[in-house]
Amino acid sequence: MNSPGSPAASPAAPAFRIKQHPVAAFVVIAITLSWAAQILSILLIGNILPGILAELLILLGTAVLVTRTAAGRPAVRELFRRAFRWRVAPAWYGAALLALPALTMLIAAATGTFHPPADGWAPLLGTYLLNTVVIGALLGNIWEELAWTGVVQHRLMDRHGPAVAALLTAIPFALIHVPFAFAERGFAGTLLADAAAYWAVLFLFAPFFRALMGVAYLGTGYSLLIVGLLHASFNASAATKLAVFDGDWQQIAAVLVLLGVVAAARLFRGHRRTRQAHPDQRERTLQHPTDPEQTQQDQRERTLQHPAEAAGTSPAEEGGHGSPSAG
Repeated sequence: MNSPGSPAASPAAPAFRIKQHPVAAFVVIAITLSWAAQILSILLIGNILPGILAELLILLGTAVLVTRTAAGRPAVRELFRRAFRWRVAPAWYGAALLALPALTMLIAAATGTFHPPADGWAPLLGTYLLNTVVIGALLGNIWEELAWTGVVQHRLMDRHGPAVAALLTAIPFALIHVPFAFAERGFAGTLLADAAAYWAVLFLFAPFFRALMGVAYLGTGYSLLIVGLLHASFNASAATKLAVFDGDWQQIAAVLVLLGVVAAARLFRGHRRTRQAHPDQRERTLQHPTDPEQTQQDQRERTLQHPAEAAGTSPAEEGGHGSPSAG
């Protein structure tokens, strides 16, 4: 029998564990409950949709629980403020809404798998916007990304950086979607080979998808609204939704292309800012081109005085990815 003062008997013990390991706590709670909801939904009614709706509520509730326990009520308020952070560059709205469907159709056209919409472009555009903005983002994906990006990936980025955070977040993100392999034909009607193929694509693609969500999150100053729109845009760009191409791979290729373009643009801007931050170095190089020892001495002095600039980042950038209150 445990004594009253032991950790197992203390009502604060679960809260202490969540506070010490918020990401692990989120993953265990969210995946366990979501799998139970999805599996029961398939078994009892032969439809995974109720399980998906339950998953959204589970993700949102777990995100609030973990954030409040680990960082308090102000952090929860900040998390929801990010879900409605709409003041971002207009280009981000264009990218979030139009980039993936446009790239998907371009890839389909380039590979000979594209065909015009049967009912014309206007109905297709209206259906796409409905699926993306209302059904996708507002009712689902903003709140899904509030959990995955706002809680899990944000905390991992603070500790490991964007690239590693995307890889680590991809694992539980893919795991929670494992029952989706049985969504169409149920457990009895789905071949193991088909499920294995689905899981292979899921786990291979998830890191790239999470990387794109992370780039959008950082690029918009932590706007979960834009991240949710981008996620919804991906879902709405599937062949079953757009109905202008044949195949399942074009929207995956579109994510890879968009990620490459956005990453290259960020690298270019970072390189340009680095060059603009050191005009004095270029002037001294022109004035003393044959004095490398003096140049190295100047560089050592600047490193001691301004270590952030010597590392190629401004002080603002160095502190820009620290842990905000909702992390």
